[in-house]
Amino acid sequence: MNSLIDKIINNLPTAGVFIGILSITILTAFLTDRFFKRIIRKSTEELHNDPTNYKFLRHAFRALIYMVGISIAIYSMPSLRVLASSMLAGAGVLAVAVGFASQHALSNIISGIFIVIFKPFRINDRLQISNQNGVVEDITLRHTVIRDFENRRIIIPNAKISDEVIVNADFGDNKICKWIDVGISYDSNLELAKLIIKDEISKHPLSIDVRTPMEMESGAELVNVKVINLGDSSVDIRAWAWANNSTDAYNMKCDLLESIKLRFDKEGLEIPFPHRTLVYKNTQKTQP
Repeated sequence: MNSLIDKIINNLPTAGVFIGILSITILTAFLTDRFFKRIIRKSTEELHNDPTNYKFLRHAFRALIYMVGISIAIYSMPSLRVLASSMLAGAGVLAVAVGFASQHALSNIISGIFIVIFKPFRINDRLQISNQNGVVEDITLRHTVIRDFENRRIIIPNAKISDEVIVNADFGDNKICKWIDVGISYDSNLELAKLIIKDEISKHPLSIDVRTPMEMESGAELVNVKVINLGDSSVDIRAWAWANNSTDAYNMKCDLLESIKLRFDKEGLEIPFPHRTLVYKNTQKTQP
């Protein structure tokens, strides 16, 4: 009993160092995380910069601090140091197993580094991946977080997202072109319909002019409206409307569909819908 008490008393300083190192590690990780959060907030809100690098470095530094801190804490305990050394001495098979197990995790980390370096997408970019659509919210060491338009989070491993075909609405140029497709009946005034569509797009506050100076000098129209198809029951018209970004483009299209419909109703232009003729055959045999 006395020997056990003596061992506990002798190990108290070492245990205190172990707990102290862990506490310093946790505090350092917390302060580092808070520092990067402040930089990210200042970069995005005040300077309007891309926060992708800062967010990735925030996760990387925090992971590195925990790895180094826990390693130093283990090394400071003689009993744990001996245990770790003995485990490493005969851990050949274990190392192979861990290597295979961590291969996928390592590929995610490397893919995350490549994403941050080459930037196929950034924080706040609007992406379409397979059947998923949303805005990039975070890029960690292991995965990318995408917030869809129902405010749900889609977690995609970095290795998988690197192999996917990505449609990035904000890559290089933020301007978005929306097709405004409208069908009118064959009896309606085609020229009047085109003029209404051009007028509604031109006066919309989110519509922008993408013509070059040369196109303006040559008299190119602000809004192009074309007949694209002669359907079974309608003349299909398409207009090209431009906006500064994806959000503006979506709101603009919704507004234009409503305003064009109201103008068509006012001017007596018909937006047709398919008609079907049903023929009922008398299957009963007539009695002789």
